[in-house]
Amino acid sequence: MSSKPRLSFWQIWNMCFGFLGIQFGFALQNANVSRIFQTLGAEVEQVPGLWIAAPLTGLLVQPVIGYFSDRTWTRLGRRRPYFLWGAIFSTLALFAMPNSPQLWIAAGMLWILDASLNVSMEPFRAFVGDQLPSRQRPTGYAMQGFFIGVGSVVASLLPWLLAKWGVANTAAPGEVPDTVRWAFYAGGAVLLLAVLWTVVTTREYPPQVLASFDDAEPEGARESAMATVPGAGGGVPWLLAGIVGIGLVWSLAWDRMLYVLAALPLAYGALRLLAPRVVPGSILAALTADLHAMPATMRQLAVVQFFSWFGLFCMWIYTTPAVTALHFGATDTSSAAYNEGANWVGVLFAAYNGFAALAAIAIPWMVRALGLRGSHLACLWLGGAGLASMALLRDPQWLLLSMAGVGFAWASILSLPYAMLSDSLPAAKMGVYMGIFNFFIVIPQLVAVSTLGVLLAHLLGGEPVRVLVLGGACFAVAGLCALRVRLPLRREAEA
Repeated sequence: MSSKPRLSFWQIWNMCFGFLGIQFGFALQNANVSRIFQTLGAEVEQVPGLWIAAPLTGLLVQPVIGYFSDRTWTRLGRRRPYFLWGAIFSTLALFAMPNSPQLWIAAGMLWILDASLNVSMEPFRAFVGDQLPSRQRPTGYAMQGFFIGVGSVVASLLPWLLAKWGVANTAAPGEVPDTVRWAFYAGGAVLLLAVLWTVVTTREYPPQVLASFDDAEPEGARESAMATVPGAGGGVPWLLAGIVGIGLVWSLAWDRMLYVLAALPLAYGALRLLAPRVVPGSILAALTADLHAMPATMRQLAVVQFFSWFGLFCMWIYTTPAVTALHFGATDTSSAAYNEGANWVGVLFAAYNGFAALAAIAIPWMVRALGLRGSHLACLWLGGAGLASMALLRDPQWLLLSMAGVGFAWASILSLPYAMLSDSLPAAKMGVYMGIFNFFIVIPQLVAVSTLGVLLAHLLGGEPVRVLVLGGACFAVAGLCALRVRLPLRREAEA
């Protein structure tokens, strides 16, 4: 077997450039969707429930896209057809969303937008694992992190910049301001053009060539490569747990968002019961088998991802209501103060993504000095300190300092878990396992949207900034969990 050839800086640049556009879409979504929902009449306690479309879409779409992209070979290659079609539909959704006339339409457009973005994004993660040798993967994922940072800076700043250039930043009650509309239009164009650049300037290894490289089946990955469908018996406890949870929510009249939390074990139990009864080799059987046989490194990283992404969702959902209320003293979504504060949140999100772009340049050097796990711990703790500090600061300008720590955490979350994971995955299943790995991003998001409203109302005194402190604590826990991730022996020796 031969080793994959090392790629040049510009080859890695081209293969990652499309992430600039994808993150344009995600950044506009993360910074402005809560604002759109509130503008269309949503109460602050309702916002997490309206966000549920995003994680549910990722949960369903990414493993399926990974499964099919592993089995695809066309004139455009293996992963690139998914980049292209996802970008086309994402662009159309970005054009439509700020024109939603009612709240339920905006929630539906979020579903379409997030599904399309996920169709493009998931194969990009596997693309790096396909194309790069093991030693270059941290650099490849860090390059993706760099483009994510740059794209997010510009996208998050767009409403603020447009307001500075004279575009109207307020509108009649129930209407989205022109600053947000034009930001979404520009984002759609950038997304499509950036992904087209990667599609046109890159090539892919055919499946038979990919299978001939020496990293096609890493040590410890044989069980994953030969996965079989688990027995149905293991699904019964999960199914019962889900039924009991739903019964408790109904009988005790708990918040209805907790139905989402109870439905998670119910769905997994049903999947385990159903999988042995479907046609062998079908997508459902294959995904269940691969999920059951995931590598040990992936299981350990699942805990790290849970706390990391729960913390991120705390920030994405509640930064706008926290900053507008605490630092700008406004809760009326049609007031100038609220919209000024909402625009400042865009600046803050741009700032943490800008710091993330700088951190992405530093992370390969951090890995050489501290190893993958030590670097991830350091970055996550900086992010935790940044989020927690937002409750102590009163001058909104000083919140830029908080974003410096968040930027390091964000850059690390986008790169180092994937670098640790990709060395443990068989090449033939790189796509499907990257998709399954998304479960451990989506599950904490579902837990967040189903519990944060309850926690805010009953434990956190209705103060959104306390949710940000909770997110900082989750980053700290995630960093500690990173230390117990077991890396392949070859990677351990390099570290």
